[in-house]
Amino acid sequence: MNNKTQLIYVYDPMCSWCWGFKECWQTIHAALSAELEIILKVGGLAGDSDQPMPEDMQLFLQQTWRRIAAATGAEFNFDFWTRCQPRRSTYPACRAVIAARHYNKEQAMLDAIQQGYYLQAQNPSDISTLVRFAQQLDIDSAAFSTLLQSAQLEQLFQQELMYVQQLPVQGFPSLVLLHNQQYYAIAVNYTDADQVIARIRSVLAL
Repeated sequence: MNNKTQLIYVYDPMCSWCWGFKECWQTIHAALSAELEIILKVGGLAGDSDQPMPEDMQLFLQQTWRRIAAATGAEFNFDFWTRCQPRRSTYPACRAVIAARHYNKEQAMLDAIQQGYYLQAQNPSDISTLVRFAQQLDIDSAAFSTLLQSAQLEQLFQQELMYVQQLPVQGFPSLVLLHNQQYYAIAVNYTDADQVIARIRSVLAL
């Protein structure tokens, strides 16, 4: 096992609660990045699918967006539900952030996916959308498209999913602290970053 102390942020680029946690996470990251290593891992919320999302699922997710907006103040553009053909498929977006990691642009790709999805009513379940985001980040679109759909990247993705499944993770977003060769689940608070930071520091003091 890794002897380092690490804060592991487990997320899915298309998880709406992760979008609601964004501001809080930025504060946590800024406060702790000088003290410990912070790594990001994708959770893989929903598998590959070409099927349109069932209407009851669409309505459920729209209600979830409203709940998150009320709870966290996060902004959502509901035009997505009329402009796009929603699919229950987040694996392509997960692969895209792993591919962007190859260019040291994982966080930038995550930002592009979240903003595209939640604010600009674009569909990150579509490969074409993800390649367009890469282009916006000055990543060669042809090379990115090839990497995104390669067997090599799929292997990295599956390894990451297996790693995350071994962590004390209940859902997304999740924070896990690896300290003294032990994993600690850190309870997430969507509006109080200081509380989360205090929890992490209390474990670090053990």
